[in-house]
Amino acid sequence: MNRLLLAFRNSWNGLSHVMRNETAFRQEAAVFLASLPVAHFVADSALVYLLLTGSLVIMLAAELMNTGLEALCDALSREDMDEIRIAKDCGSAAVLLTIALAALIWLVVVAGRIGFPM
Repeated sequence: MNRLLLAFRNSWNGLSHVMRNETAFRQEAAVFLASLPVAHFVADSALVYLLLTGSLVIMLAAELMNTGLEALCDALSREDMDEIRIAKDCGSAAVLLTIALAALIWLVVVAGRIGFPM
């Protein structure tokens, strides 16, 4: 049980850090929170609601991983190194892909809801 509490505390510390220091995460978290009631209105089933909100949770998770990767790279070296640039660019690309996935899921669901044939 103690291990679980320590893991929760570490997770809370990570979330607290990104909420205080990462503008991109705060913006994405705001989109997620605003999407909850919209997804409830748009979704015609629990599965679709989970798909809509879950895609945004995956986006937030990717942003957390990207922030951790950037912090690790910065701790290793602040010098201009190709390997560090590539690592940071790949982390950023992962976030971009999750945003694109979430946008596509929302587009398909909303289009279907308003009667646009997909």
